[in-house]
Amino acid sequence: MPASPLASRVYSFLVFCGIIFLTACGGMDSNSAPFQPPPGLKQIKHIVFIIKENRTFDTYFGTYPGADGATTGKLSNGAMIPLAPTPDRVPCDPGHGFQGATLAIDGGKMDKFDLITPNCLLSDGKTPLSYSQLQQADIPNYWQYAQNFVLADHMFSSLTGPSFPNHLYTVAATSGGAINNPGNLTLSRWGCDSNPEARVGVMDSHGKITGQFPCFDFKTLADSLQTAGISWRYYAPAQDESGYIWSALDAIKHIRQTSLWNTNVLSHTQFVVDARSGNLPAVSWIVSPGDLSEHPRASTCVGENWTVQQINAAMQGPDWDSTAIFVTWDDFGGFYDHVPPPLVDQFGFGPRVPLLVISPFARTGVISHSQYELSSLLAFAEKRFGLLALGERDANANDLEDTFDFTQAPRPPLVLAPRICP
Repeated sequence: MPASPLASRVYSFLVFCGIIFLTACGGMDSNSAPFQPPPGLKQIKHIVFIIKENRTFDTYFGTYPGADGATTGKLSNGAMIPLAPTPDRVPCDPGHGFQGATLAIDGGKMDKFDLITPNCLLSDGKTPLSYSQLQQADIPNYWQYAQNFVLADHMFSSLTGPSFPNHLYTVAATSGGAINNPGNLTLSRWGCDSNPEARVGVMDSHGKITGQFPCFDFKTLADSLQTAGISWRYYAPAQDESGYIWSALDAIKHIRQTSLWNTNVLSHTQFVVDARSGNLPAVSWIVSPGDLSEHPRASTCVGENWTVQQINAAMQGPDWDSTAIFVTWDDFGGFYDHVPPPLVDQFGFGPRVPLLVISPFARTGVISHSQYELSSLLAFAEKRFGLLALGERDANANDLEDTFDFTQAPRPPLVLAPRICP
């Protein structure tokens, strides 16, 4: 049976106590993993994180049977309206910064998405784009993954805001205090490659926001893996390519400005090659280029096809029987969601995002109602490879082990065909 959240917490506590004992007694090599994972987890040798852009759970899976979804949304005037069909290519990019997200959530009332700016109306001339959703026919392959593997309906973005800080959570379980995307940009670059005048809003423990250059030096999961001698790669768009702004390790100075950038940060196109040839590292991140990311105004269909291509490559390669794939979205993108995000600290959570767990050991056709956030992805990798948590977020996050059944025989691949897009 999959471990319960309580069992996982007890296990983590015992592990933590054991780490203290080993460290105090000099019984742990600082260059090795500090503890051993549970026996079942050892069957996973390759972890893949696929990070897509700007959709809520209700936008993609609000009509999914049995899930905690909604087909209506509440406006700021108290009225309830049906969620209209989302076009494949949306007409604008709704606001989704820290301030806009805080406004929309409205202390948990989830009723001011119509006040987000900028926004736009759908073709009916009256419904804000924020209040729209897709159906099964619009994203059939994502629904097939949900029907055959695991769909999580209480996965939250880590921060009440946009892409830059949330992508940092996918590598470090923190944003270093950053709450928005960098501004004052003359090039399509964020992080350490930004122009010298670029600044990002950083919030301190007292809620004070200051503008700082968006190049940080906090520890990431990549650092933990590197120190333990565990292989990793970050597959992302290259410099000045569409989507390079989401290459989160560009914002980590000791990676961007050292040899790790050249050895471990590769083109997003390399993942398919590595997966098919059996050359996957222990941990992979994949970030899509802009036109394949599903970020408004990009095509949802084209973005789904790209995701299917990555998953097919992993399934058709020799490493499938020992792989776990997590597909999630970085932030809410200004779209409606009806579930109030828990307030765990001054940064988040933000609204729900979809999460698919795909593996030969993933449970079959299950909707997980456990609470997760982007830091849960890191918690899973840390538990599997015996690594210490980076901070409070990943230490406290549910680690996703409950979405697996390691007593079952490895399930065969589910290779899907790309669609013809509108």
